[in-house]
Amino acid sequence: MARHGGKQSNFEWYMAKKILVTGGTGYIGSHTVVELQQAGYDVVIVDNLSNSSADVLEGITRITGVRPAFDKLDCTDMKAMEALFKKHRFDGIIHFAASKAVGESVQQPLLYYRNNLVSLINLLELMPTYNVRGIVFSSSCTVYGEPDKNPIDESAPIKPAASPYGNTKQVNEEIIQDFVHSGAPIKSIILRYFNPIGAHPSAEIGELPLGVPQNLVPYITQTGIGIRKQLSVFGDDYETPDGSCIRDFINVVDLAKAHVISIERMLENKSNDPVEVFNLGTGIGLSVLELIKVFEKVSGKPLNYKIVGRREGDIEKIWAQPDKANNVLGWSAKETIEDTMASAWKWQQRLQEKGVM
Repeated sequence: MARHGGKQSNFEWYMAKKILVTGGTGYIGSHTVVELQQAGYDVVIVDNLSNSSADVLEGITRITGVRPAFDKLDCTDMKAMEALFKKHRFDGIIHFAASKAVGESVQQPLLYYRNNLVSLINLLELMPTYNVRGIVFSSSCTVYGEPDKNPIDESAPIKPAASPYGNTKQVNEEIIQDFVHSGAPIKSIILRYFNPIGAHPSAEIGELPLGVPQNLVPYITQTGIGIRKQLSVFGDDYETPDGSCIRDFINVVDLAKAHVISIERMLENKSNDPVEVFNLGTGIGLSVLELIKVFEKVSGKPLNYKIVGRREGDIEKIWAQPDKANNVLGWSAKETIEDTMASAWKWQQRLQEKGVM
């Protein structure tokens, strides 16, 4: 489905595969829409805009020159979703739509179970009826819980989840496995992300949380630019070299590209099994305090932060063993942590210029 010389013939456009991207105005979703469009796919976005803005569509259009179709829908609304499937003939789905903050999930577990489970069940139920062949599911390294050893590969045991958010990812993976095992005529690729950060190099799209950021990097950049007074680092007494949590921070554009490869893999019947699981990470563990130092280096700004107590639900240290994604999927992380943090800072500066925040 690649573009040739940046243009497609009418025949190619006619043949363009149509992909439904749920949560497509969100952070990872919007970057994936860009990569899909640049690979020649026809994209339809659904999003309920609970944690994103329709303005993202303008940013996508400025990058690709193509405005994706958009429907403001909630994936838990089966009637609305069925009407959408009747309107379009989807070849594949990438399912991002979910509530996604670990801390909030501990406070509001039922919201997380309803949103994250029902949305997937609705999609799976509609797929065979409307001949949709494949679904890429956005999962998370949270399914591994606190790992016994790092780096962690796909054969590592699934541990009891440390939060309701993590548990919804585990249960959804099982729902997909069970549905396919029952004989459903679909394929799925489950992508277990580590920690996506950064923004598109154009600074047209990036991570734009509504309200107080739940993720680390937007909080760092908002503190750096003066929107937040101070960053809280949750714990410096972990069994890590500097006492702060260790994560595998992966560039969001690198991550987005893995979804395009996964869609191609299913639609072109390259998958070895009806359900495949891949870890998406860099293979490098970086601590929260090390990430702050990288930000200070690329921005030239000292960051105002304080150490506070540990946060419930946080895992001490986890980073990926990405060999399977590298060798089987044919994907690897390319961007450096410095370039990735610089892209996040550039995006924050762009938001300030535009008066968004």
